Amino acid sequence: MLNFLRENLRWLAAGFLLTFASAAGQTWFISLSATEIKREYHLSDGGWGLLYTLATLASAAMIFWQGSVVDRFSPRLVTLATALGFATAAAGMAAAGSVWLLGLSVFLLRLCGQGMLGHIAMTAIGRWFVARRGTAVAIAGLGYPASEILLAAPAVVAINALGWRWLWAVTAGLLLGIGPLIGWLLVGSRTPQGSADMHQQPGLEGRQWQRHEAVRHWLLPALLPTLLTPGFMGTVLFFHQTDIAAVKGWSMVAMAPGFTCFATAGVIASFMTGWAVDRFGGQRLLPLLLLPVGGGMAVISSASRISGWYFALAMVGITMGMASGLWGAFLPTLYGTRHLGAIRGLSTTIMVFSTALGPGLTGLLIDRGIEFPTQCRGLAAWCFTVSAGSILIQRRLTRELARPIRAAHESPSPLRPPPPRHR
Repeated sequence: MLNFLRENLRWLAAGFLLTFASAAGQTWFISLSATEIKREYHLSDGGWGLLYTLATLASAAMIFWQGSVVDRFSPRLVTLATALGFATAAAGMAAAGSVWLLGLSVFLLRLCGQGMLGHIAMTAIGRWFVARRGTAVAIAGLGYPASEILLAAPAVVAINALGWRWLWAVTAGLLLGIGPLIGWLLVGSRTPQGSADMHQQPGLEGRQWQRHEAVRHWLLPALLPTLLTPGFMGTVLFFHQTDIAAVKGWSMVAMAPGFTCFATAGVIASFMTGWAVDRFGGQRLLPLLLLPVGGGMAVISSASRISGWYFALAMVGITMGMASGLWGAFLPTLYGTRHLGAIRGLSTTIMVFSTALGPGLTGLLIDRGIEFPTQCRGLAAWCFTVSAGSILIQRRLTRELARPIRAAHESPSPLRPPPPRHR
């Protein structure tokens, strides 16, 4: 591991900083200002949720349209352009004087932060690494929990001391600084050892899948509930944390350490998932992915003590860490690397779309008198149901992944060179 880190520090650090910097576009960070935003703009839970949903849906559509940009341009160029747009969005949050400007700023935050920075990181890592792809994805994904551990509590303190607009002004300045640093790390590119041609890493059926082919194949529609659920659950949980605090009688300051539980559990789960994907294959983890978040939602529905919040966030963090490690390493295995930007753009669009559905739907239910902790019972039942259905997907996918292996043993392909002899 030490040799791996030393030899690949530049690229792993770039991936880490990309996911770390995405924090300002994540729901957990934006929702820290939710109370002040709703009060200043006279928005109800449903109104704020609807604005958030529309902005996120628009960002999902943009990612679907432009996700393949990382197939056509270097990660460095795309990162610099995204960082500039991200800083502009944060400055817009600080200066927004109308609901329209607020909505535009949220759209850019979601597009650049939640969408593009993570998309760039995982697409690049998926191409740069082969044998230890799962481990590399886990290391790059550490930026997500690291930002939650390091930024959540200071952000809450800053809002209480200076106001929410000052928080976003400082965020804009930090993003302007971190963009060139990541660009410097991405000056060079990495070619996996033993693979001079990136197109030699095929997916299912020994093919390089294009986006339209993946959409028509049975696997992607079957995986939709599993792809949609983690983002939906994590988003609604953080988006309505102020409602949870009001219902349970907890303070936001007391709830802040829950982010550390969430992040720590996510780190452990991400590394374990990366190792498991490299060792056993990602398909074996599909039935397990949603069990922790389902348990976390069940705990929130009944918890009366603040310790229940910490435990629930740790459970949700396990699923989020697993999802990050699983999809980042597994998608190149399923679909190949030639069109990985477009494929990941599609999966990112699905994820962002799921985060768009949650705030609006659950916010309207809150306006109708159904408190969010009550809604968590139904959300938990959904997670357990999808997990049970994933067993069928796992079994069929295991057979399809094994098919090329059996064929290779029976009749070696002339397109593939023989393995090198070891002396």
